[in-house]
Amino acid sequence: MAKGTDDTIAVRISKVLADRIISGAIEPGARLRQDHIAEEFQTSHVPVREAFRRLEAQGLAIGEPRRGVRVASFDLGEVKEVAEMRAALEVLALRHAAPHLTSAILDLAEEATKAGDKSRDVRSWEEANRAFHRLILSPCGMPRLLATIDDLHAASARFLFAAWRSEWETRTDQDHRAILAALRQGNTESAAVTLGRHVQWIGRKPVRTASGTTREAFAIVG
Repeated sequence: MAKGTDDTIAVRISKVLADRIISGAIEPGARLRQDHIAEEFQTSHVPVREAFRRLEAQGLAIGEPRRGVRVASFDLGEVKEVAEMRAALEVLALRHAAPHLTSAILDLAEEATKAGDKSRDVRSWEEANRAFHRLILSPCGMPRLLATIDDLHAASARFLFAAWRSEWETRTDQDHRAILAALRQGNTESAAVTLGRHVQWIGRKPVRTASGTTREAFAIVG
């Protein structure tokens, strides 16, 4: 098989597995079996190994000598780290974006917030929440910063889906509304302070694993 073809298949496999890991379809600590994945994608082990390396680079998988590859677990410390990084970087992006935010952009962000409030499942809420943040931050015009924030949102989504795959309750996001109100008034400082606090709110709940045991799950709900 040509090297270029292997690379293309590896990218596709890594994207599919990353989506399953982030969505919680594959639980933290689960083994990624090379034979099963190669059979599923009808390919050799070469692109599967490359896909595993990509997942490890993203922090989604861990390779263990003589034990293969498993989905990376996470604890409260990692959730807090992502929350603090998001707070610092999103506030930075907002300060640069604020002068370029138009009424039209803020209107779209308000619609995203309303969509989130109406969400009846965690996946649709996460999509609406991410849309809100992307809308108010994208005008900063700093692509590397935005790419890093996107990666942190993917990590946040993984924490969230691991904790709230079910039993989601609709909620009204008052922080989003406060941020929008401050931005419409030209009060960037107030919006930045609210945003920094907002993305550091961590929820916790017990969840049952596939094996029937219970574990404590933590997630950024902002």
